[in-house]
Amino acid sequence: MIVGLGNPGAQYERTRHNAGFMVLDRLAQRHAPGGVARSRFHGVTLDARIGSEQCVLLKPLTYMNRSGLSVGEALRFYKLSAGEDLLVVVDDVALPVGSIRVRPGGSDGGHNGLADIDRALGGVDYPRVRVGVGEVPRFMVRADWVLSKFMKEETEAVEAGLAAAVEAIETAVAMGLNTAMNKFNRKVGSDKDETKDE
Repeated sequence: MIVGLGNPGAQYERTRHNAGFMVLDRLAQRHAPGGVARSRFHGVTLDARIGSEQCVLLKPLTYMNRSGLSVGEALRFYKLSAGEDLLVVVDDVALPVGSIRVRPGGSDGGHNGLADIDRALGGVDYPRVRVGVGEVPRFMVRADWVLSKFMKEETEAVEAGLAAAVEAIETAVAMGLNTAMNKFNRKVGSDKDETKDE
């Protein structure tokens, strides 16, 4: 099950916090063209085939800070293991726009969506793909920054990051998480970026 985190509603489209939704949209276009989305688990699901694997794409529609409700329900329904069968796609203010990180687990990093999933799953580690949305400017609070839309001059970097996230997910599904980590966790910035979730 691949979960993209975001907020529902037109006002949140193309905002930094909706990077997970944006990645899922691209996965759907590539692996479930013509697929019919279903409303369930307090979200929207779409069946997709990635390589030889049958996958469920899930967008929780609970708003970010209640994402765990949707994820927990879906995992229980499909009788899936969070550590082995779940991959969460999430925005990350610690990474520059255009970069991604694949992680087997880690802290929520102050992200409300991950924090709620952690609560719902009882703190079980689960893989995630972090999509860089840029560091919070000094003059802004984090909430305002992540709910702001990407700037026009960021478009090329945004698209590169989303494409990399899609490819990382495809690699993780087909060849395993370690292969995806080795291929996509290229060093950006300081050592702190590279190791903050380990």
